[in-house]
Amino acid sequence: MIYSSVIHYDFLTYDDQCYVTQNQIVQQGLTWKGVGWALTTFYAANWHPLTWLSHMADCELFQLNPGAHHFINVLFHAANTVLLFGLFWQMTRKLWPSMLVAALFAWHPLHVESVAWVSERKDTLSTFFALLTLLSYVKYVQSKRQLHLLLASLWLALGLMAKPMLVTLPCLMLLLDFWPLRRFPRLTVSSFRPLVVEKLPFFALISVSCILTFMAQQAGDAVISLQTLPLSSRIENAVLACALYTLKLFWPVNLAVLYPLELKPLADCVWAVIALAAITGVVYRMRHRQPCWLVGWLWFLGSLVPVIGLVQVGGSFMADRYTYFPAVGVFMAIAFGVPEFYWSKRSVQAAALLVLLACAILTKIQLSYWRDGETLFRHTLAITRNNPVARINLGLELEQQNRIEEALDEYRKVTKIDPNNFRIHFYIGNMLLKLGRPAEALAEYRQCLARTPAVPSLHNAAANALAAQGELTDALQEFAEAEQLDPHYSQPHLDLARIYLAQSQDIKARGELEAAVQSAPNDVKTLTVVARYLAANANAAARDGTNALAIALQANKLAGERQPEVFDVLGMAFASLGDFTNAIICAQNALEFAPITGMKDTAPLQQRLELYQKRQPWVESFQATNAAAKY
Repeated sequence: MIYSSVIHYDFLTYDDQCYVTQNQIVQQGLTWKGVGWALTTFYAANWHPLTWLSHMADCELFQLNPGAHHFINVLFHAANTVLLFGLFWQMTRKLWPSMLVAALFAWHPLHVESVAWVSERKDTLSTFFALLTLLSYVKYVQSKRQLHLLLASLWLALGLMAKPMLVTLPCLMLLLDFWPLRRFPRLTVSSFRPLVVEKLPFFALISVSCILTFMAQQAGDAVISLQTLPLSSRIENAVLACALYTLKLFWPVNLAVLYPLELKPLADCVWAVIALAAITGVVYRMRHRQPCWLVGWLWFLGSLVPVIGLVQVGGSFMADRYTYFPAVGVFMAIAFGVPEFYWSKRSVQAAALLVLLACAILTKIQLSYWRDGETLFRHTLAITRNNPVARINLGLELEQQNRIEEALDEYRKVTKIDPNNFRIHFYIGNMLLKLGRPAEALAEYRQCLARTPAVPSLHNAAANALAAQGELTDALQEFAEAEQLDPHYSQPHLDLARIYLAQSQDIKARGELEAAVQSAPNDVKTLTVVARYLAANANAAARDGTNALAIALQANKLAGERQPEVFDVLGMAFASLGDFTNAIICAQNALEFAPITGMKDTAPLQQRLELYQKRQPWVESFQATNAAAKY
């Protein structure tokens, strides 16, 4: 199978952290708390509860095993392929064209992004319900049973809860009414009106979805204002994007995960308008003789309307994933329209096989770029220009590999191509601080604070830079500012505890740890760091095994008893109390869950297990504790 290699791929730093790897609620699996959160949250500037529940189900079944998460995406893609064949077979009873539509959908390179990226589960999932919606609608048209219409409404509601891009689906139903269902042979008001009335429940659903989506995007500050990007520029970008999507469907090369939003030459917009107008004119003239061309073309353009940037969200000009469902329209036009020309059946079949072979090869090549984040973003930077987002994400991937100098170099390049991106100075500052250059780091943090003074993490970072220079009084002021801005932000307390420990001020350090737990009593990472400190501190006077055990048990409960890091700390707590039997069990659980969650370095876990078997506790400095917890 073409997509079989994805089971060996890892998560990305781009969006996968938000959706899975750093989302504590999702990682807990399917819980009543998680269901409530999914239904009510506008997190990630969207309202798609079914997508959240899908990721929770993956974590419930597979924890943080990236291969399993990828595999579920592939399964949905395969299911969509089958449903697509079933839809066109149900409507036309034409075997080979229906199979060709499904095959083009399955193997087209533009769909790699939606299938190989865990965060794009919303594409495969929403399309699954979109196709169920259309299948139920077709069965309603053919049988006139209201049950099928009710089912279509249900599937549409679920599809919108996976990704609101399906808001154009009622319009697609009207297109299918024209062809191949042929419910109105002529475009007259009298024949058109009852079909629109019939779909009023669907229009009601999409109205609710539009309102919720707009609220979510506004809450997440994701919508770019008209002052920043005027309407004229949006229209130009929309036209050019539609033209490029069309081109990439027929020439799918130089595909990137990020296409930067930038001012395009007027000449590009002119040729885009001419090309789109020409195609539209040709397919309109063929509406009676070969209506599949007009229906397929309008399916493609209409499905793209929510994502072509008229309401600009984020900094991408276009995205390959946006074509996942719209591309079906073009595939439909080709599969049903081409055989109607005066070609021999054998010629059409030979051409189709060659096209499918080319698609399969290009898909395999494109898929190889997704094997890891570094490969993906280096490829993106090689085929795009002035792409600061891709360069930032490359830096994050390098930082995750502890290649600090290389990450710093990538971040510095961003300042040259996007000098107005003041947030990049935060990343630069973090790298400089890790390299032991706190004065330079502080200067970078100050540049960020001058633009966004109300960000707690910036004040906390500045405090750490000041403390590293010995300016503890000023550092304390910055820590206090961070705490005041967000009372639930625990990191200032953890960092202060580390500083006080280095000064042998154990009482103050203990007070900050207690404050950290009070500020974030349900944060697994905070509880894990604090429990680790109390259980394994090298200073015997600072250890408190009883409290460490209580906090570790709470962290383990919140984590759904599935995270190796938490089991590891729980083992430390038991060992500090002399309960080596339970410490060994916890260490064994940590080793068992490590490969499932994608943890690569299990040597420390094995080392601690061997220590407990010798009836010896684990001790370490708080600096090591903090580093191990990835703060």
